[in-house]
Amino acid sequence: MSGPVAVVTPWYPSTQLPFRGAFVQAMTEATAPGTESFTVYHCDSWVARLSPEQDARIAEAFRALMPSATAPSRTVGGADLVTVPVPMPRALPFAEQARRAAESLKVALGGQPIAADVVHAHVGLLGGLPALRNMRPGSRLFVTEHATFLDRMLAEPDGHAGYAEVLGACEAFFVVGDELREQLATAFPEHAGKLRPIANPIDFATPRAEPVKSLHRWLFVGGLIERKGVSWLLEAFAVCRRQEPDLTLTLVGEGELRGRLGERAAELGVADAVTFAGALSPVEALALMREHDVLVHPSRYETFGVVVIEAAAAGMPVIVTRCGGPEQTLAGIETDAGQLIAIEDDSAAIVAGYEQLRDRFPGGMDLERARRTLADRYGYQAVAHQHHDAWFSPQSRP
Repeated sequence: MSGPVAVVTPWYPSTQLPFRGAFVQAMTEATAPGTESFTVYHCDSWVARLSPEQDARIAEAFRALMPSATAPSRTVGGADLVTVPVPMPRALPFAEQARRAAESLKVALGGQPIAADVVHAHVGLLGGLPALRNMRPGSRLFVTEHATFLDRMLAEPDGHAGYAEVLGACEAFFVVGDELREQLATAFPEHAGKLRPIANPIDFATPRAEPVKSLHRWLFVGGLIERKGVSWLLEAFAVCRRQEPDLTLTLVGEGELRGRLGERAAELGVADAVTFAGALSPVEALALMREHDVLVHPSRYETFGVVVIEAAAAGMPVIVTRCGGPEQTLAGIETDAGQLIAIEDDSAAIVAGYEQLRDRFPGGMDLERARRTLADRYGYQAVAHQHHDAWFSPQSRP
């Protein structure tokens, strides 16, 4: 039998940051139906350059105003969303960020515990510790780890201690990739038995209107930052376009490289073929996937790589680096889904990957088989079943 569920997360899509926490939103949409009630508490970091005096005054004002400003709004899956601002100065240690989130959530709750039998936190320290600090006795804690910066949190003594506390208290600790599991199992071997694999849910419900007929319209979705390999993507695009003038590239996302990428596109003579779409909502990004021909994702590291699976769900082939998550998510269907390439500090691997994919397209792949396989692994129904089984199955109870 299902009961009330609460989610505590440091990330959730907002007007200002429509991409951040899209996987938490997808998890909510997949798992909220069928529960008695479902509330998402988004502990949203509001970061600014603050003096200690300013920080103290803001904290005082927050404690006075927050209890009257926590009316829930409706989000996906029929769930309620409560946004909890967490004011803080820049560059705080991770454990202090978690402590402030826990305190802000307590203020937002009026000092009362979270009214849910099941509390599911995202990110062990930044979501798990605030959840643990605000649970009522007898509630059950579950955690999903997504953070690409897990190693940095564990490197801080207080961060390591926070993870130890959360791992000790939770019933299951889900991880979205083998590398995250290895880091946690190495750091906390006594809790290795609690670590379980789980996938981020992907919506496979809406197919594209027409199958991909060429590989002319390239798409990138993600942060315009070094880790995503987007600079080398632009260089590779320019090389390929010299031989195929019909190629175009759409970049969805924002980041510190936005200005430099625009300048470099002009220097390479491809500015007229490159579109900077900016940050879009997950729905808008998925719509663009159905209008483009190939996703190029040359990231340096991904714990899971949601966007790669979303592209396959949209019926488009992918060119993606072997950067952690994609090798696992595409296991057994690598050539059906597209082309995996090596991580290199130049554009050569991307160019070669595109040429290899182009030379065997479309007969040398099976996009529909890839889509079916991934739907069985990562579709909403499959992931919802995993969560509900952990939360509500009598066999899962201690």
